[in-house]
Amino acid sequence: MKDTEIRKLENVKITDSFWRSRMDVIRDEVIPYQWEALNDRIPDASASHAMENFKIAAGESTGEFYGFVFQDSDVAKWLEATAYSLETDPNPDLEKTADEVIDLIGRAQQKNGYLNTFFSVKEPDGKWSNLRDQHEMYCAGHMIEAAVAYYQVTGKRKLLDIMCRFVDHIDSVFGKEENKIRGYDGHQEIELALVKLYQVTGNERYLSLSKLFIDERGQQPHFFDLEKEARHDDKKFWWDDAEFGPYSYHQAHLPVREQKEAVGHAVRAMYMYTAMADLAKETGDESLKEATETLWENVTQKQMYITGGVGSQVFGEAFSFDYDLPNDTCYTETCASIGLVFWANRMLNLEKNSKYADVMERALYNGTISGMDLSGKKFFYVNPLEVHPKSSEKRHDKGHVKPIRQKWYSCACCPPNLARLIASIRRYIYSVNQNEVFVHLYMGNESELNIDGQNVQLVQETKYPWDGQVKITLSPEKSSEFTIAVRIPGWCQGAVLKVNDQFIEVNNCLKNGYAYLTRLWEKGDEIELHFPMPVERIRANPNVRENAGKVALQRGPVVYCLEEADNGANLPIISLPKNSKLQATFEENLLDGVCVVTAHAEQVDETAWNGELYKPIERRTKPISIKAVPYFSWCNREPGEMLVWITEK
Repeated sequence: MKDTEIRKLENVKITDSFWRSRMDVIRDEVIPYQWEALNDRIPDASASHAMENFKIAAGESTGEFYGFVFQDSDVAKWLEATAYSLETDPNPDLEKTADEVIDLIGRAQQKNGYLNTFFSVKEPDGKWSNLRDQHEMYCAGHMIEAAVAYYQVTGKRKLLDIMCRFVDHIDSVFGKEENKIRGYDGHQEIELALVKLYQVTGNERYLSLSKLFIDERGQQPHFFDLEKEARHDDKKFWWDDAEFGPYSYHQAHLPVREQKEAVGHAVRAMYMYTAMADLAKETGDESLKEATETLWENVTQKQMYITGGVGSQVFGEAFSFDYDLPNDTCYTETCASIGLVFWANRMLNLEKNSKYADVMERALYNGTISGMDLSGKKFFYVNPLEVHPKSSEKRHDKGHVKPIRQKWYSCACCPPNLARLIASIRRYIYSVNQNEVFVHLYMGNESELNIDGQNVQLVQETKYPWDGQVKITLSPEKSSEFTIAVRIPGWCQGAVLKVNDQFIEVNNCLKNGYAYLTRLWEKGDEIELHFPMPVERIRANPNVRENAGKVALQRGPVVYCLEEADNGANLPIISLPKNSKLQATFEENLLDGVCVVTAHAEQVDETAWNGELYKPIERRTKPISIKAVPYFSWCNREPGEMLVWITEK
């Protein structure tokens, strides 16, 4: 077995009230709820049929396949979330259920290793004939990730062995050799999953297969055209970009090393960029590393929302063009923000630079967890930055923007994806390289890390993100010299750093946004950090036309919004004077305990119009008080309007 950095972080116990409460919701509500959904036992919710599909494929039930071609992936993500939950909170009953699901998956697997209920049940003669559309390897990728997670947590190999057999089959079908298919899946996922499989098995063929799928993408003659011709399909593909062509939807318009900007389906892009970073790390491929860095700059500097959302248009759930970031029609799928977290995490493996951790943090505290309500029983697929419920109801171009979260979705990729992210959050806090430990995220935890061959206990205490005070207590087994590098968040000005009550000049030890502390560490040594958290008015680049003359409020890593519940209807007629003081207050009994921002503002006096539609009068306003709540927490009370970007006067 190949040891990995993740395996070195086996003992990270979250004690943080913010994240621990969400992990508890995943454990107590989301995983059981999603299990019921997968078994079609949620009244008035969209049917899943995912478990029934496996039973039919295993010959244990009769009937027809139901759902999308990628329905299997919902089961895979449930298993992965379950694995991460068991890692933190052992549960024999839940583990038994997961084992039974894995047994069923094994019985559904065909003798040659093939595993996909859609093709086993519905289209047995259609295997590997339409990779552009049918998600075969996408489903395989998610099941591989589940297998790796379940093996790492429980030590049980059954699902891992099932997926190794499937990947061995895929390897026998795809490749550059004669009589093999020289192609790749339309929805990237297996590429990053194969790297994980390689990391736990040490099997170089799995890494080579991932590299094949990445290297072949976008090459000419185009694989999607060749397979289309082979199946006698003369239909024009539905997506067509005037600049990049139809296969930009799959990021297959150019070889990956030639791609300079993010185009096409946002989730596919995030998964592919993650795999590219993984492969660059594992193979030392500098050209792949440079490509991911170029794409990173484009996404985060020209196509990312302040919430860490990506994918600005509903058509194709896709990127549009640089600086096109509409607030009220954006798509910003929950899965896309989750994919951004994955990608940022992998970029940190390539280079310890806080710009990657800053984006990871932005997405974690805003654009991902907004996808689930506080109870864990309702979900957003789309995460807009402005909502007017009647527009969503009446306008076809805003029908995707829901003013309330849904119980479930027929296309249910987001809820289980969010569950697996939150359940595994401890894996994003630290990374260890020999005698260096990097602190990427701040949240309360008790950990034991292997640093340069010895176990070092770290206890992190903080009320982050509501408070900028962080204390890290180190207890190595014996006195030893190593480096601990703590991230100085990009949003922070004037960070204060102390070691054992001695002030450390941050700028003297700062490299790429991390303060490097190298010394002989003794048991009980303390690092103290203070990150001032004033409420900031954030302005967008002038090229973002939708936000001209507007500001967004941010405190620490948390982005804020106005809700109708606090500020009344017609939120766009509110303006925030430049000299208005912004006050942050923690409200323990609001939205499970959040910091709110209050200020004096102005609102257009609608009575002056006397019901007229147009009128040549001066703009009249009246003073009001406004309250802003964290964006992630909106829509947990009565439905209503929501607004992130506020007009500034």
